[in-house]
Amino acid sequence: MLGVIELVVPLFGLIFLGYAAGRIVKLPIEGLAWMNFFIVYVALPAMFYLLLSKTPLEQFANLGFIAVTTFCTLAIFSVTFVIAGLRNGGNVAESTIQGFAGAYGNIGYMGPPLALAAFGPESAVPVALIFCFDNSLHFTMGPLLMGLHSGEKAGAGRLALQVLKKIFTHPFILATIAGVAGAALRIDLPDSANKLLQFLGGAAAPSALFAMGVTAALRPLKRVPMELGYLVPIKLVVHPVLVYVLVKLLVPGVEPIWLHTAVMMAALPSATNVFVIAQQYGIWQERASSAVVISTLAATLTVTGYLYLVQAGYL
Repeated sequence: MLGVIELVVPLFGLIFLGYAAGRIVKLPIEGLAWMNFFIVYVALPAMFYLLLSKTPLEQFANLGFIAVTTFCTLAIFSVTFVIAGLRNGGNVAESTIQGFAGAYGNIGYMGPPLALAAFGPESAVPVALIFCFDNSLHFTMGPLLMGLHSGEKAGAGRLALQVLKKIFTHPFILATIAGVAGAALRIDLPDSANKLLQFLGGAAAPSALFAMGVTAALRPLKRVPMELGYLVPIKLVVHPVLVYVLVKLLVPGVEPIWLHTAVMMAALPSATNVFVIAQQYGIWQERASSAVVISTLAATLTVTGYLYLVQAGYL
C-alpha cells in the first residue's frame, strides 16, 4: 500500500495544490487560457508523439481491444442517458450531458500521467487508442443528440463534416496520427528536436494536473445535485468494472498492462469537457460543474484503491 500511496500522492497532490492556489490567489479563470493552450496544443501532443513514435507498429492494430473498450463507453453513456431521460421526462439535452458525466472520463488531462506513472511507457498505446476512439464517439454523439433536441435540420452531410472536423483537428488525435506515422516510417528526429519534445512532454503532466485543480477551485461547489447519487458511482465504479469484465472475457491474450490501463482510464472522474459542453449548449451547467468536482474528489479514493488491488495481486 505504501508504494501505491507514494505513486498517487505526487499526482493527486498536484491537483490539490492547484485547487489550493485557485482558492487562495484571487486571479480570474481567464488566466488559465494560455496554460490550457500550452497543455492541450503543445505539451501533451509532444508527449503522445514521443511515446507512440517509438512503439512497434503492430501494437496499434488491436481491433478487439478498441471495439470492447469503445463499446463499454457507449453502453455506459446509453444507460446513463436512459436513466436521466426517465427521471427528467425525456429532456434529450439534459440526458446527453448526464450521459457524458457518466461516460466521458478525464482521459486527456489525467489519463496519460496516471497511466504512465502506474504502468510505465507500455501503457502509452492503450491510452492513445482509448483516447482517440472514445473522443470520436463523444464528438459524434454530442452534436447528433443536441441537434435532435433543438430540432435543427443541419443535414447528414453537414453533421458528418462537423464531426470529422472535431475529430481530425483535435491536437491529441493529430499527435497520435503523427506518432503512428513516425513508428511506421521509423522517423529519427535530430537530437535538438528530441530534446525539445522531451522538455515539452515532461511539462505536460504537472501542468495538466495543476490546471485541473485550479479549474475546480474557480468553479465553486454551490450544492450537490441529487443526480450525482447515481452519476458518480456509474462513472467511478460501474464503468471500470464493466471494462475489466469485458476486456478480460472478450479480448484473447490481452496484456495485463493493457487491461489495467483500460480499467484505470474508465475509472477516471468526469472530464472538465462535460462542463464545457454543458456551457456551450446552456444546459445543466451548474450541476455538470458539480459532477466534475465531486467525481474528481471521489476518484482520489477509487483510483488509489484500484491501483492497490493491482499491486497487491488481487486483480
